[in-house]
Amino acid sequence: MAILRNGYENVAFSMPGGEASGTRRARPIDLSHLASQTMGDRGLEREVLGLFVEQAQTVRRQMANAAIKERLFLAHALKGSARSVGAFPIAQCASAVEDSPTDRLVLRRLTQLIDEACDFIASIDR
Repeated sequence: MAILRNGYENVAFSMPGGEASGTRRARPIDLSHLASQTMGDRGLEREVLGLFVEQAQTVRRQMANAAIKERLFLAHALKGSARSVGAFPIAQCASAVEDSPTDRLVLRRLTQLIDEACDFIASIDR
């Protein structure tokens, strides 16, 4: 947190929703990476993100009830797609699912990250 000249902490920028919201995190999608992958073509970006949302939501629905072998396949496929669009937190968590496919905390975190990314994508696609 930055300290202002008068000695007060700059809470407004570090906690945009107030103290109850926690500190601001990085965007769930690295838009610079996405732009480099799509050569700056906005239409292609929208299309790629739309496909990613469909895949991520499908993985989210199927992951909890999937057998271990299928869970590993889903996590691996999602990891590759997430890396390609710049959804690096999802890619890291999908990799953690590959390492620990029965860890409920990791699966819950993946669900959270997918929800955050899908919400973010919806907000930039308005």
